[in-house]
Amino acid sequence: MKPIQTFTVVPALPPELEPLREVADNLHWSWDHASVALFRRLGGSLWERTGRNPVALLSAVGQERLEELAEDQGFLDDLDRVHTGLREYLDTRETWFAHRYGDDAGDEIAYFSAEFGVTDCLSIFAGGLGMLAGDHLKSASDLGLPLVGVGLLYQQGYFEQRLNDAGWQQEIPASNDFHGLPLTLERADDGEPVTVELGFPEGPLVAQVWRAQVGRVPLYLLDANVPENTPEQRRVTHHLYGGDSEMRIRQEILLGIGGFRALDALGHEPTVYHMNEGHSAFLGLELIRRLMDRHKVSFDEAAEAASAKLVFTTHTPVEAGHDYFAPDLLARYFEVYAKSIGLDLARFIALGRQDPGDEGELFCMTVLAMKLAARVNGVSRLHGEVTRQMWQGLWPDLPRHEVPTGHVTNGVHLASWISREMSELYDRHLDGRWRHEPGDDELWSRLQDVDGAELWHLHQQRRHKLIDVVRRRVRAQLERRGAAPSELEAADAILDPGALTIGFARRFATYKRATLFARDPDRLARILNDPQRPVQIIVAGKAHPLDDAGKDLIRQIHELSRDERFHGRILFVEDYEMSL
Repeated sequence: MKPIQTFTVVPALPPELEPLREVADNLHWSWDHASVALFRRLGGSLWERTGRNPVALLSAVGQERLEELAEDQGFLDDLDRVHTGLREYLDTRETWFAHRYGDDAGDEIAYFSAEFGVTDCLSIFAGGLGMLAGDHLKSASDLGLPLVGVGLLYQQGYFEQRLNDAGWQQEIPASNDFHGLPLTLERADDGEPVTVELGFPEGPLVAQVWRAQVGRVPLYLLDANVPENTPEQRRVTHHLYGGDSEMRIRQEILLGIGGFRALDALGHEPTVYHMNEGHSAFLGLELIRRLMDRHKVSFDEAAEAASAKLVFTTHTPVEAGHDYFAPDLLARYFEVYAKSIGLDLARFIALGRQDPGDEGELFCMTVLAMKLAARVNGVSRLHGEVTRQMWQGLWPDLPRHEVPTGHVTNGVHLASWISREMSELYDRHLDGRWRHEPGDDELWSRLQDVDGAELWHLHQQRRHKLIDVVRRRVRAQLERRGAAPSELEAADAILDPGALTIGFARRFATYKRATLFARDPDRLARILNDPQRPVQIIVAGKAHPLDDAGKDLIRQIHELSRDERFHGRILFVEDYEMSL
């Protein structure tokens, strides 16, 4: 019997529509309303059905529709405006960085993160860490920073979420088809994929490198699902945060050491390496190894030089959120590597301990990053204080306020999180500068002159749109559970467009205290059901598949939503993602 072969038939773009490919392949469209409007016009409901993925959309649109649009002058004019805008954005030298430092600064920043939340269709993120990383890339692009991102390309994106009748989270795997995403496989001059190799206990692991272009910023993503690897090795990039401690250390070796080698293979030699959380901390060791080899110096000399090139941001204010590995696991994976940087295994493992002499202490990636990096920061003023308290043991002779950990205040990429209507209002009153000079206080002061009625009308429009989206999602949730027609009909009328609406959307980890608002249910009922000032709460978010405590928080909110006192006033919306 002959093996079954699958073929995908892709429509051919007419020459007039060829610029669509360049627009689709650059993730700049993810924060450009005009580009998204163009794709919606191209595919109608297909835009949503293809997961808001323009590459998949171009494959799914029928040939007849493409031929029709090739003769539609209005569509062609819109396409020309979007394509010209992208080219001007990419080609301009009038950026914040160029004005501040000139075109020939010669520096480059490498930004390492285990997840990047750039857009929904590139499902390689789980929560706030990924959102922050994605926004950093977009902001760097807008500002013209010479930055490159480095991460992993997961075959199984973060799961789709469904709740059963009891409110317990169910996870549905979401597989990524890399060839149907805005990704490019990096190739060497001979046409072969660019690869890196790592020494694992069972033999070499090979990873190829894909690129997602985020405006002006390349994001390089390592993929271990290649023929050279064993089935178990291919699983290293199968799941985001999947598996046990051994899988986690394999992923973090690939991210840190493999990511460093990938940049080298692609011709990048960054001035600064930024570790976004401890997952990539092994890159500091690879940098030390490179400096030892290049300059023929000792480990300590190379470590001192490397520290000036390393920046570390820690995000997690609780012990359970940091990665710890047993010494025997470190020994399996780093015995040979430790020798290559002139260390015995005991000293190597001590790099990840607060107390180097405590052989019972686990190896901590955060400790390793803090010891190697010259600059360490938390992500708010308060978190900086918490971080100094948590890790004071690394500097036992210093008072807490002198522990060398600073802070930044996390922000967002403005254009990604502002609606089309609000961005148009800003364009009218602030001109285009708000997109590229978001730190200009004088610019924002002009909003004092905006008519309050105009702002309020726009806010009401957006709230109506949110409620419409939530109604449709809740109806779909009920349909999946086989709800009665009366329940489906009621879903079309849930929520009050005139009520104060509070959204709570976060990753469901216990320390985020998602149920705190319901600690006093009677008081909550009085607030939500006030006849003069009603309030409603929309909740969304996912718990890690192995976090039963986080899942139980979701179950509790699901139960609250069924309580007669809160019926129609508290809703849990499944499958939280960026578009929601």
